[in-house]
Amino acid sequence: MPTTIDDVDGLHGLLGQQLECSDWFDITQDRVTTFADATDDHQWIHVDVERANTESPYGGPIAHGYLTLSLLSAMFLQVLTVREASMAVNYGLNKVRFPAPVPVGSKVRLSAEVITVEDIAGGIQIVVRATVHCTAADKPVCVAEPVYRFYR
Repeated sequence: MPTTIDDVDGLHGLLGQQLECSDWFDITQDRVTTFADATDDHQWIHVDVERANTESPYGGPIAHGYLTLSLLSAMFLQVLTVREASMAVNYGLNKVRFPAPVPVGSKVRLSAEVITVEDIAGGIQIVVRATVHCTAADKPVCVAEPVYRFYR
């Protein structure tokens, strides 16, 4: 269940809070190939299953780091709901790292902590410490600080 608050101003009360984790998202070869097609990034470690199975140091195909990053939006929707926001936007990222690969066939999910809350014209800006975990890795596969803006 997502953390749910009634209005934008309620975001102040989330400072320092760890939010519930998102659901697990399947990383299928179809998802990886579709992302490769959308971004024109067809590097063999992502899309050539046969070659990746025999030549990749990862033992098979892996998801693009940016595919993992792009899932932050969908995963974040599962961890926080602001009922009375007129609009919410992804304002950017402060930091991003990909400490471990995401093998095709694994699953990923988000854990998130609100690390800053700031008033802006018409709303509130928050920065989240986003950590993406993977069923196939002992350490996080993505650590980022997305910046979100919620408007009244």
